[in-house]
Amino acid sequence: MIAYWIMLFLPAWALFAPKNLPSRQQWVGFWLVGGFFVFLMGCRDNVGGDWNQYQTGFDIVSRESFSDAIDYGDPGYYALNWMVGQVGGSIFLVNSICAFILVAGTIRFCRRLPSPWLGILVAVPYLLIVVGMGYTRQAVALGFAMFGYVALAEGRILSFVFWIAIGALFHKTALILIPIGALAATQRYVWTIVWISITGALLYSGLLEGHAGAMWVNYVEAEMESDGALVRVAMNVLPAALYLLFRRRLTEDPNERRLWTWIALAALICLPALSFPSTAVDRLALYLIPVQMYVFGNLPCLANQRKNRTLLIVGIVVYYALVQWTWLNLATHASGWVPYKNYFWSAAP
Repeated sequence: MIAYWIMLFLPAWALFAPKNLPSRQQWVGFWLVGGFFVFLMGCRDNVGGDWNQYQTGFDIVSRESFSDAIDYGDPGYYALNWMVGQVGGSIFLVNSICAFILVAGTIRFCRRLPSPWLGILVAVPYLLIVVGMGYTRQAVALGFAMFGYVALAEGRILSFVFWIAIGALFHKTALILIPIGALAATQRYVWTIVWISITGALLYSGLLEGHAGAMWVNYVEAEMESDGALVRVAMNVLPAALYLLFRRRLTEDPNERRLWTWIALAALICLPALSFPSTAVDRLALYLIPVQMYVFGNLPCLANQRKNRTLLIVGIVVYYALVQWTWLNLATHASGWVPYKNYFWSAAP
């Protein structure tokens, strides 16, 4: 488990380390840490609950024609598998590329926060370790979604739709974010809703329609239950509630405030929605994890004194350290992640 704790330690250390680099050069630290994360995530060996499924998929797709490969499942992901197979690569290269997309999206998202290292720390226990090393396809979709959130916060609605469409090629459930783009739009409100709705319908027709029946059977009719779904949804509920209480102090820009208000409301709705098949709600709630990074990355700004700000930061660090310890030691499926193993060395303690 040492590798996982190093991942949490690095942004924690950066939070309190002296800032010697000029602001224009601080990107170096982010990408050094990000590169290390990509190495640990991409070169993991037999780590993650669906490892065998992804390995088997790669072995099959890499021997197929390109057209058969993209028919195997989510076309973006399996096209990537096919291309890696054609150049003699392995599942480790596929995982490294996927990890890079998720980490790049996380860094891009967090660098807009007042406390970017705190946002990255918040992402480590669940977004990077559990999702990034377990739900590879949805992790890529989440990486692209975070680029989309940034675009939407900056008023670039077309870019938002583009990033979500790319993400949906890797996991079709990313299309659930299209309505958020429509609700968060502020300029030409009615017209924006119309054209985003049309775009969403076209994306649904091209990516999801043929699979909607199977997804309904798998997630709803089969009444799949997701272990720990209540805990994971509750982790989104706390920052969502804090945001709705303090949104005017946390976000000055009204466009960005509208976006995060809708995301916070969606996170709150997920809690009663758990009365439905929890796997469906749990998977959709993954796209709302950035509300944790956004709120806790902004929360220290509410403190008027440096001492109080430090106490807030320490409290958040301790909270997420407890989250990570709890998941690694008590989660039902933690055995898929523990011990951590890497392609370049044997199992680490």
